[in-house]
Amino acid sequence: MPESVDDLRFFTVVAASETLTAAARGLGCSLPVVSKRLAAMEQRLGVRLIRRGTRRLVLTSEGAALAKGIGPILTDVQRLEEEISGGSGDLRGTLVVESTLGIGRAHIGPLLGEFGARHPQLAIRLTTTPLPVSPHRRDFDVAIHVGPLHDSTLRMRRLARNRRVVCASPAYVREHGAPATVHELAGHNCILLRENHGDYALWRFGEGSEEFRVRVAGTLSSDDGDVVTGWALEGRGLIMRSTWQVAPLLKDGRLVRVLADVPTPNADVYALHAPADHVPARVTAVLDFLGERLPERLA
Repeated sequence: MPESVDDLRFFTVVAASETLTAAARGLGCSLPVVSKRLAAMEQRLGVRLIRRGTRRLVLTSEGAALAKGIGPILTDVQRLEEEISGGSGDLRGTLVVESTLGIGRAHIGPLLGEFGARHPQLAIRLTTTPLPVSPHRRDFDVAIHVGPLHDSTLRMRRLARNRRVVCASPAYVREHGAPATVHELAGHNCILLRENHGDYALWRFGEGSEEFRVRVAGTLSSDDGDVVTGWALEGRGLIMRSTWQVAPLLKDGRLVRVLADVPTPNADVYALHAPADHVPARVTAVLDFLGERLPERLA
């Protein structure tokens, strides 16, 4: 077995990372340090844990068995630490949060800073990504996701209500008019946000069993939501964005809604975490905090 709990935590990060470089970033150390420590573990155990020579890390059968067995051990360690320090009421340890880029930068980051100020003994690490949450990767305590995530192995808690709306600048509407129906979107320059692995040219409308999708097209696309919104503000086309992102722009008139009478599906903001008999106090605390503060901030 590994020599210490730190070794267990170290290998948990390595096993959940796509590359050793990514693991080094997550651990806050250099690549040579990670490689040397992993080699030392393998030598001590007498087995190969990671297959090298590929573009992505691949666990050997022994490495997969070790990664699977670590989870319950670390949960027991965390429970014991909380029982020992429970009388003080202080949160300790490390809280790892993953969030999609836009809401992570605009809201989750500032809120975690506020949460950290309330719990100075807690180390908080936030990772933002333009990609949707990967349920098979569990290198986070809490993940923030916009829209439902169809994965029954994760617990989901809604933090704030949200929808996506179609909007444009007043200048664009004056020059090109506004679509009266979703079918008229075909005659407009629709700016596309390439934010996930799905077909980003399909815009969703309707609710529940009446949900439908409309294929749109345009000359501009980006994987950066701020760039897409900036193009819309410059009058270059229509965008479909979350209300949490464009509400201030709609309020001050820099953007206007189009197709406002056509409903769109819920795209609520969720927090996700792995199911467990014992949810760490730090996870429960941050979920309660975000559930209270995020709707206030968005409003």
